[in-house]
Amino acid sequence: MKHTGNIRKMSSFIDNVVEYALPLFDILDFKEEVPLNHLVGKEIRLEFEHEIHCVISGKKIKKTYGDGMSYDAFMNSPQAVPSIIRPELSRIHEGIALRDYDWEMKHHMQPHIVYLSLTSGVKVGVTRDTQIPTRWIDQGAVQALVLAETPYRQLAGEIEVALKEYVADKTNWRNMLKNEYPESDLYEYKEELRGHLSDDLGQYVLDDEEVVDIEYPVEEYPEKVKSVKLDKVPEIEGELKGIKGQYWLFDEGRVINMRSHAGYRVSLEY
Repeated sequence: MKHTGNIRKMSSFIDNVVEYALPLFDILDFKEEVPLNHLVGKEIRLEFEHEIHCVISGKKIKKTYGDGMSYDAFMNSPQAVPSIIRPELSRIHEGIALRDYDWEMKHHMQPHIVYLSLTSGVKVGVTRDTQIPTRWIDQGAVQALVLAETPYRQLAGEIEVALKEYVADKTNWRNMLKNEYPESDLYEYKEELRGHLSDDLGQYVLDDEEVVDIEYPVEEYPEKVKSVKLDKVPEIEGELKGIKGQYWLFDEGRVINMRSHAGYRVSLEY
């Protein structure tokens, strides 16, 4: 079977294991969503058709910025506003938009979650409450725990900044893909970190939240990780060993980050 289209980041939900699907577009028009879990353990072929289209404007581009954007879109689109990477920069709660008032009201003037996740180690992060558990899955977390809930994004960013001194906010993606992580108790981390927050920020910490365990459709994790980009290797063929985070894991330790190829036009055969 063959499917062709422009990639977007994989969609996912948790059943017994994470269920994945690959959305394909005809430039900006949605075509189909291809279920992926049944491909694990099978021979597949992914081929780059040497066209990339900006996921915002649809124009043909040679290089992407952010998640599939042209340079202009990355510099001007609200979907690349600086407060996405640094939530503490958001000012929409003051009525001040960094780029687009309506977009920021819809996406940042909404309840946000500060969480702990276990990826390659314990990390702290921020996301909208509607993005749970998607955000955890995208990171390849094997466990996650809600730490706090705030009424808008900037406050969640303040909590994250206050905790960065005591816990990481980045993932070692190679260790995550090898499924290497230390044994950790997220409940203990949460209680320890609570003590580092001021009363103003500590009031948003939630009690009685449960640790969420996440299992991925992986038959075999790589011992050594070899990252592949379609720009340099336009055709990837082999056995799909698994899917974790936004990565496809092939035989011989080859991995490809599908999210980083948003906007690329590909054909998928199996």
